[in-house]
Amino acid sequence: MARCVTRSFELRGIFLKLFTCQACGNVLYFENRSCAQCGHRLGFMPEQVKLSAVEPDGERFATLADRKRARLFCANASHDACNWLVEPESGASYCCACRHNGIVPDLSNPDYLGRWRDLEIAKHRLFYSLIRWKLPVKTRAEDPAHGLIFNFLADDPSQRVMTGHDNGLITIALTEADDIEREKRRLEMREAYRTLLGHFRHEVGHYFWDVLVRDRGKLDACRAAFGDDTIDYGEALQRHYAAGPPPDWRAHFVSAYAATHPWEDFAETWAHYLHIIDTLEMASAFGIEVRPAADRSGGLSAHIAFDPYETEDFDAIVNAWLPFTFAMNSINRAMGMRDLYPFVLSPAVIEKLRFIHQLVQEQAHQQVQEQAKARRG
Repeated sequence: MARCVTRSFELRGIFLKLFTCQACGNVLYFENRSCAQCGHRLGFMPEQVKLSAVEPDGERFATLADRKRARLFCANASHDACNWLVEPESGASYCCACRHNGIVPDLSNPDYLGRWRDLEIAKHRLFYSLIRWKLPVKTRAEDPAHGLIFNFLADDPSQRVMTGHDNGLITIALTEADDIEREKRRLEMREAYRTLLGHFRHEVGHYFWDVLVRDRGKLDACRAAFGDDTIDYGEALQRHYAAGPPPDWRAHFVSAYAATHPWEDFAETWAHYLHIIDTLEMASAFGIEVRPAADRSGGLSAHIAFDPYETEDFDAIVNAWLPFTFAMNSINRAMGMRDLYPFVLSPAVIEKLRFIHQLVQEQAHQQVQEQAKARRG
């Protein structure tokens, strides 16, 4: 298992993407490479889930967040594709996110380098969530058959790269980082939403179906929620592209593509669960409260003052998410933009999200218990 695990008490009160520079007190964001106010270089410490100002210390960097302990930057920092830190004692050159990389594009091509950097931003956001929930993630070196590995591939004249998952191998088409091409594909596929982060969250959902459902004895419970996954996947895919989703798909699925097959339904629902949790954490970090004056019943009101990664109360998540998206969609429309969250969560979809929530929380609790047991010896 990758070493990106944290103790539950270390995460209390931590909210993603809003940090404070230890040198000057300036507010920092998750993707910041340096502090705009004092100029300190910044490094992310995955084992503590902290963004730290750093200072050179020989060949290493002293982290101000934990009393100037010396660390190294991930090797991909040399390409400005990562600012995560590595414990020198680990002997690793790459951080716990980048060590899952397989094939990367030709970085001597400036266009490829820029697109790969965009993909890495999305991938690192994904790994933040995996770390917070202490989800079991093995590299290909640790598990040659099923370890999680990412191949970032560019199209060639004879073949168009397709994004997908196969036994832990996730292929991401480099062209998806081209905004124009991605929008073209969104329109071709008649999708309401298509982002790099969405691709990562969806594809890793297939990986965790293997790890948390198939390999953990959860098949019956998952089939009760998502349907019979033993139906032929290839035939289901052909049927979907030939005839489209059923007319009433919105009553049962979070997206039209989720109606293709139970595996895709699980992956789409998994991705949306990550969307919800990560966005609510950001809303909580900003202290956002939704309280419209026109709402006499309170159905459109929400006070987002909890850590969605740690709450066991799924209803609290839903009760915050729905008013928040109503508000944000309305704001986007006022700017002449598409809805921030162009989806409708039917009661059936909410129950599928609840299944994902319970699956993730169960794993998080199990990891905490295993860590406690290990500390006791």
